[in-house]
Amino acid sequence: MRLLILFGGISSEHEVSCISAASIVRNVDKEKYEIYAIGITKQGAWRLIENINPYEIESGEWENVDAVQAMIVPDRSIHGIVVIREGKTEKIKIDCCFPVLHGSGGEDGTIQGLLELAGIPYVGCGVASSANCMDKSLTKIIVDTSGVPQAVYALAIKHDYNKNPEQVMQNAMQKLKKFPVFIKPCSSGSSVGVHKATNMQSLKEGLDEAFNWDNKVLIEEFIKGREVEVAVMGNLEPIASIAGEIAPTQEFYTYDAKYKDESSALYIPARISDKAINKIRENALRVYTAMSCRGLSRVDFFCTDTEEIIFNEINTIPGFTSISMYPKLFGHGGIAYSQLIDKLIALALEEHNG
Repeated sequence: MRLLILFGGISSEHEVSCISAASIVRNVDKEKYEIYAIGITKQGAWRLIENINPYEIESGEWENVDAVQAMIVPDRSIHGIVVIREGKTEKIKIDCCFPVLHGSGGEDGTIQGLLELAGIPYVGCGVASSANCMDKSLTKIIVDTSGVPQAVYALAIKHDYNKNPEQVMQNAMQKLKKFPVFIKPCSSGSSVGVHKATNMQSLKEGLDEAFNWDNKVLIEEFIKGREVEVAVMGNLEPIASIAGEIAPTQEFYTYDAKYKDESSALYIPARISDKAINKIRENALRVYTAMSCRGLSRVDFFCTDTEEIIFNEINTIPGFTSISMYPKLFGHGGIAYSQLIDKLIALALEEHNG
């Protein structure tokens, strides 16, 4: 089977995508799959990696080695990629694509739309669910219909904020009532642009920064509790892993805490009661189903001291690095990394073939 691993990308999570892709290359069963890898530079250039080296992919050195231009084309008669080498084109049929593109340009439905047009089966959620999960404000609206509790929030729009920032902040705090609050760009992944505000001045500073990343920003109530995550896998009959707990050494689970600071502790299972774990797993499946997810997602919650379960967010292309929670959670349940890849590819083919 010809498997295309697609990584890199134009988002702020480019480097993490490269690390995730390198981990997949290291763990994928080379006897089952003929591996192709296309890296997308931060500028949006597509390059076929002809001598696949996970260390070069991980470090970003792949951009400096010999690589040729290649791209997925929407022409279904090709059903794959076109490689442009020395002015000549070569067509390569692809049986399945594993997009490991975190953030915008990869997790928001855009690459999924291209793969749909091309008729190529792919790992992960479809166009609409990817877009709805990427935009936290749309996620909030849909999850509200599922009955799963979530933090109180207000939505701020850049146009309104630019006209009257004081009014936007006052409206938000009338709904949220008290500080501290968290500020999150709606469509920026991995805690990029996220700030904690303790007063009106820091709220303004946080909004000013967040609007550099997005035109829509969530302002959420602060939930004091453990950060607990569940890995979900499946199409119409998904399964949920055991719940794991993040104990960041930083004030909250920032981008650096997720991917650069290995001192953050992971506890599998989470240090909460079995009853709370079961409730979190149940709610994860409810969110996954409400969002029409397929293939995989990681669903994140807060668990308070009284074991109240509050939905935080959902990630449709979770990190696949060596320290990422998604593969670790299923690994704890007895599904090795290489087996996990096999299962996700099988789900992609199942979804494509109906």
